Amino acid sequence: MSNYPRIPIAQTVVRLSERYGIDRIVICAGSRNAPLTNGFVSQDYFKTYSIVDERAAAFFALGMAQQLKKPVALVCTSGSALLNFYPAIAEAYYSDIPLVVISADRMPHRIDIGDGQTIRQEGVFEPHLETAAILKPDVIHNTAAILENPMQQLLPQNADQSLIEKIQKVHQKHNEQEIARVFLKALKSQGPVHLNIPMEEPLYGMTETLLSIEETPEYNFPTQVLATDFASAKKAWHQASKKWVIIGQMPPDEIDQSLIDVLCADPSVIVFTETTSNITHQKLINSIDSLMAPAELLMHKIDETIRPELLLTFGGMVVSKKIKFFLRKHRPKHHWHIDKKKAYNTYYCLDKHFKVSPQVFLAGLYENANEESSSNFQNQILNYYNGFKNKGQEYLKDLPFSDLSVFRFLAQNIPSDHHLQIANSSSIRYTQLFDWSENTIFYCNRGTSGIDGSTATAIGATQINELPTILITGDLSFFYDINGLWNDTIPENFKIILINNNGGGIFRILPGQKDTPKYDRYFETIHNRDAKYIAKAFGFGYSQSNSFWSLKRKFSRFLKSNKQPQIFEIQTPRKINDGILLNYFKAMGV
Repeated sequence: MSNYPRIPIAQTVVRLSERYGIDRIVICAGSRNAPLTNGFVSQDYFKTYSIVDERAAAFFALGMAQQLKKPVALVCTSGSALLNFYPAIAEAYYSDIPLVVISADRMPHRIDIGDGQTIRQEGVFEPHLETAAILKPDVIHNTAAILENPMQQLLPQNADQSLIEKIQKVHQKHNEQEIARVFLKALKSQGPVHLNIPMEEPLYGMTETLLSIEETPEYNFPTQVLATDFASAKKAWHQASKKWVIIGQMPPDEIDQSLIDVLCADPSVIVFTETTSNITHQKLINSIDSLMAPAELLMHKIDETIRPELLLTFGGMVVSKKIKFFLRKHRPKHHWHIDKKKAYNTYYCLDKHFKVSPQVFLAGLYENANEESSSNFQNQILNYYNGFKNKGQEYLKDLPFSDLSVFRFLAQNIPSDHHLQIANSSSIRYTQLFDWSENTIFYCNRGTSGIDGSTATAIGATQINELPTILITGDLSFFYDINGLWNDTIPENFKIILINNNGGGIFRILPGQKDTPKYDRYFETIHNRDAKYIAKAFGFGYSQSNSFWSLKRKFSRFLKSNKQPQIFEIQTPRKINDGILLNYFKAMGV
């Protein structure tokens, strides 16, 4: 029989993890979490990963959960180790990704008395969790150590064995119920949860004796029902002649292509998609800023023409600031958001939240819909959009080597059926300006939009997604997350494209006194680093380019290199990227 932790609370967590299908466990080194580590590693059911850096470990787990769409567990020791999970927890919260944080802790009477590796672990992630539980300590494990501590309030000093067992039974029942509640919440709400587990030493004992654990509630997928006012909303939808649909970040295959086809066939509807929506159609506006940036320059001429009466949104966070600015200034009469869980009032005019999936909502919206619209709204906006893009193509023909030209090259040369992980800041914004191969899959940590953790997330995703994976990242994001490479499970076909413009190039686009000592050091944060020796240290192949000639010559070989993970560093001129991008938008709006 397999061994389980001798400490009841640890054994209960391990066994209920299996009961609720949480089979991927990311473990960070430590001693206080030894009962959990030994428990998970000893069971064939679990696939376990060892990652030392807690921040990288959390994003690694996030990448797996992003692909699995089910909870992945994170295990750490007590003290500040736990706090390093926070950036990934915040990302998981805003991106609706289920993470189960399992933190070991000192006994409650050992907190705030000057012991090492002890902090107040209760409530540390409170604003960014779906739920949390502080489990009750076992009192039958090393009872003598508990009783001899004058600070403890778990047992009366004169407690006999009968009372100790009675209190333990109460604690055990409470813990089983709380663990089940927390796991069910992670499954239902698809977000981060936290279990904090105080344990007394000794920590390393194992047993073949199984605890008696009561039956706990099963997880049942909730039935989706359209709201009672859906009929009136459906009528209003089909009566409106100027409608926008904005699709934010979504995993692939969330919506049947047939429903996208029906939506795009409605002449009163114009559909905007983010690259990260993973939705394709010939009549989409899939490069939002290619419409909104030149439209901003011509706003007094076309703002009322393109302004919607009704706005429908679904999916996650939207990258484009320009579309947010436009809709906040030119608010539609109605904004409906479709999401099973939550709705953000992004455009200051939200008046309906339908708590169903986009698939269910769209199917109902066009079911038995016989009304044919005579609107020309879609054609009007597509004409603007295609006209702007055509002008942009002329500008792109004579483009010098720059961030913009590199991303254009990547969009044209990365083959289909690839899984792309995109870092934040400039990387995702440039990605959204171009058309990519139709079957390319895109992911990006847009929940909090931070540059931290992009590398670790991508490597986590490769543990699940079997497609060839490429991370496209900027220099600050890459160097910030070097420990994401400290991982012994990186596939040999994993690739990183590093766009290095020697600083935070996106800040050159924003207002500020460029090329001053203060700006260079504190905003753009200029550096002269490259990734050559980082690649060597972590066992990556490395190639580098600083011109179109070398980019074209080396890129094919980079894609074909599958005997070890690769870094392809593309160094672009720091001072011209901002001007080239801004002039691109101006050229489209002339």
